[in-house]
Formats: sequence, structure tokens, C-alpha cells
Amino acid sequence: MGNTDPKTNTDEASQPKPHDAFFRWLFSDIGRLRLLLELSGKVNREISEFISEVNLDTLVRIPDSYSDVEETGEADLAFRVEVATGAPLLVGILAEHKSGRNSGTLDQIARYVNSVMKIYSEHRAFSGLPTMAIIFYNGREHWNPLGSIEDRYPSCFRGRILPFACSFVNMVDIPDSDCLACEDTATGMGVIAMKYAYDKEKLLQVLPLFRKPLLRMPYDKASCLLAKISIYLKEYVTKDVLKELDMAFVSIGQKYGFVSAGDEFRRELAEARAKARAEARAEAQAKAKADTAAALREMGIPENQIEEIQARIDTLQKKRREQT
Repeated sequence: MGNTDPKTNTDEASQPKPHDAFFRWLFSDIGRLRLLLELSGKVNREISEFISEVNLDTLVRIPDSYSDVEETGEADLAFRVEVATGAPLLVGILAEHKSGRNSGTLDQIARYVNSVMKIYSEHRAFSGLPTMAIIFYNGREHWNPLGSIEDRYPSCFRGRILPFACSFVNMVDIPDSDCLACEDTATGMGVIAMKYAYDKEKLLQVLPLFRKPLLRMPYDKASCLLAKISIYLKEYVTKDVLKELDMAFVSIGQKYGFVSAGDEFRRELAEARAKARAEARAEAQAKAKADTAAALREMGIPENQIEEIQARIDTLQKKRREQT
């Protein structure tokens, strides 16, 4: 996992960010969430132990309507799952995404668990749902809010400070090879896009390796995925980097006809260049027209004839442009 940094009181993501929508869109799907948990279990022992004790085939998303928490997007990634023993028991999974330091993350999760992770039944002595909260982080700096949470408490409180189980995954730790081998292309590409959002060289190196799996995807799924990734990366990388990525996927774009953020940039660039060429051409024509009029005046040609000559020249030039 990512190294613990003592500067946990510096917030870089205390408010919901637009790019969080990409994480929610991708992993609100239970199949992709399952794969994300399995990828994370390979680099995080706690998550590995947790998923070995539940039946991931029974994952069910908790609808947004269960939430009365005001923070945007918190209800999007809450799930219930049955235990692996087959006993009539449910536990909760909360997937929380952060792309920067946030000292209020654990309090936020606590409010959410208290609000959403409940089973209302008159036969239950306690309505709370035991929950594994997982913080998925893809920020620029190393950060782990769990690093020193228990350091000063008596030993009897170790493992009991938080009212929920909690684990931290720095997405940088998930190997590229596992992402490339992932059975779901969207999951693998999504993790890579978030993992290297701040590393354009690696992004340009690894993301295009998904080209062949993308070509095997259905039209709507591949086009939607590419568009979502382009829009997500627009917040992190330059237009030039997006253009390079689009060039790497050019055959895919031609096949599916999608318009990504990079396509939009190229269109804007082409329009700007066309406008500049048109302005330069108009300026050159105006200068040539003025030079022609000046030469004709020196030759003593009357103004009305000069205007007639220039009108004829304009007509000939217009016909020539239409022919080309």
C-alpha cells in the first residue's frame, strides 16, 4: 500500500470532485466492483481475507434512496453481500474514492455507515450492518488516513477505534499486468487511467495496450468507455496527451464513430486553423486588391473602370475557388 505521510491534515479533496463520477460510473456495476476487489486483494491482505469470507456472487447494490447523507455521490457505491458460510447473514461493502488528501474521510464514512448500512427488522437486536469500508486512492502524493489512527490508544482498543472495518488501497500498487489480464476491459482500463492520471508517460505507454481487447467489445460499450476515459483524463492531462491517446486508438475511433474529448480538441484545433487560413487569405486578397487599384490609378484608369475590373477579378477568383 501507499506510504503513510504525517501531513494528513492537508485537504486536497474535501469537496466532491467531478472526476469522482468516473469511479462511481465504473464501479457501481457489481461485476466490475467484484473484479476491483479481487485486484485489490492481491495487494492488500485485509481485503484478501475479507473477500475470502464473503460470497461475491451475492453482491447487491444498495439503492441511492436508502441514503439520507447529503454529500454528493456517497450513496452510489454501497453494497450488501452474504457471508461465505451460507449462514443467513449480510455484511456491507462501502467503496470510497479519493484523489487527494481529505482529513474528514473517516468521519464521512462513519456518517455514511450510520445512515445507510442498516437492516430494519423487528427481529434484530441491532439494526447496524457490519461494514468493510475501502478507500481507493489515486492521488499524486502518498497518503493513508489509517496509518496512525491507533498509535496513542490503549491496546484494548486496537482494532476497535472505528465503528466499521476499514482498509486503504493506493491504486498505484495494483500491477499493470493484472489490469491487462483482467477479464473485463473496462475495469482494467479504468484502473490504469486512474493509476497513471498524473503520469502521462506511463499513461501513454500502458493505456494503448488495451487496443485489441477494445476492438473485441460491442460498439456501444467500447465507445462509451473511451468517451468516459477521455472526459475523465481531461481534468489531469493536456490536450496534446489526449491527442496522442486518441491517435493510439484511431482505428477504434473510426470503427465506432465516437467523439471523445480528444476528438473535440482536434475539431477545435482544425476550426481554429481553418479560420486563421481564411483570415490570412482575406488579408492577402485585400492587399492585392489595393495594390491593383493603385497600379491602375497610376496608369490613369478612371475609378469607375477600376471598380469594374476588380469586380471581374473577384468573380473569376470565386469561380476558381468553387471549382477546387
